[in-house]
Amino acid sequence: METWKLTAAQASALMLDGQLSSEDYTRAFLERSAERDPAVKAWTWLDPQAALACARERDREPRRGPLHGIPYGVKDVINTRDAPTQHNSPLYEGHRPGEDANCVAVLRGLGAVMMGKTETLEFASGGRRPLTRNPHNLACTPGGSSSGSGAAVAAGMVPLALGTQTGGSTIRPAAFCGIHGMKPSYGRISFEGIKHYSVHLDTVGLYGRCVDDLWLLAQAYRLLDTATLEAPAASALTIGVCETPMWSLAAPDAQAALHRAAELMSHAGVRLQPFVLSSRFDTMTDLQDVLMHEGGRAAFLPDYLRARHALHPDFVAKVENQRGFHAAQMREVLDTVAARRVELEAQMHGFDAVLTLSAPGEATLGIASQGQATFNRIWTALGVPCINLPGLVGSTGLPIGVQLIQRRYEDERLLQVASALSPLLCPQGISA
Repeated sequence: METWKLTAAQASALMLDGQLSSEDYTRAFLERSAERDPAVKAWTWLDPQAALACARERDREPRRGPLHGIPYGVKDVINTRDAPTQHNSPLYEGHRPGEDANCVAVLRGLGAVMMGKTETLEFASGGRRPLTRNPHNLACTPGGSSSGSGAAVAAGMVPLALGTQTGGSTIRPAAFCGIHGMKPSYGRISFEGIKHYSVHLDTVGLYGRCVDDLWLLAQAYRLLDTATLEAPAASALTIGVCETPMWSLAAPDAQAALHRAAELMSHAGVRLQPFVLSSRFDTMTDLQDVLMHEGGRAAFLPDYLRARHALHPDFVAKVENQRGFHAAQMREVLDTVAARRVELEAQMHGFDAVLTLSAPGEATLGIASQGQATFNRIWTALGVPCINLPGLVGSTGLPIGVQLIQRRYEDERLLQVASALSPLLCPQGISA
């Protein structure tokens, strides 16, 4: 097997046995990036010499843990002390924050190798679009706003990457690019040192090639109580199948993909039951939209005050509250969302996970659009952990993702369930 095809988990095991060096593993991804990135355009900053120097240093050191020597990419709204953080914004060109975000500092402390910064929608929320293309079809979007992180992992340019999600910005790129992606429970990974959009929603996202890779990252961020990922027997699982109130907005091949995923699980012995949300959840997408856009009033105020003339109209509109959000409305939205969280988690008792779509369908043509967060917003607002499972394809052969949902703080159980179900959908992986 070519070195760049090794998952992070596979490479970690080889490094532990002394059969692979961090330098060789990192070099393989740099060579792959030189080959693929001129077309995919996932990286916004990449310093091969710095990455190799870091990898050599890791090879000389005592091993700090499973991520020691493993390369990863970082969405360019996340601060890094030794690389620019530019937010895809003209206001931050060449900006060097001088210290790492919490999520980067954790990986650095565990000996991982920060390979580069990945493209993003401006401030992960609007404005300028990234140049990144879908590795499966360069004419299509990779999804956003974590465009570069999703595409870099899918194209084999890095085994792990960090993203963020406020609406669907981690799960949708994972679905469009055909990789594993996870939005952990809200608040479980510190957002310190990352450009906020909405403090009620913003969540660090994780990308890898397999569930084992996500497990390594979850372990790094102390989301787990056990050291070893053990998949439960499929026949021991009860999974709810949820079409959500947005079902009519899914493309026919996406609807068929969800039913196909359920069929494959059923054939493996999984117990499937309909999981129907009450009509009280019908407004959840609208409520998430309010929380998201209202959050921009504070997030972009400093940029507005220092350089309003250079700030994209998307952000000016948020700061000036052109949509007219008001105090009573915000209290009502927050109270309603909190009530739905309690209702959802009560309904989930007895289920090992809930299965639903990750996106309305395949990646759309063109890179001006990031795709729609139609099947993400409800879960982001509810704060629950989500994992995209790849393996299914649509009518044009592009990936269609399905996602698993669990109750808040049940990230470990969700990963265990995903480990059991992912091989049923993607037994040999997807290569772009």
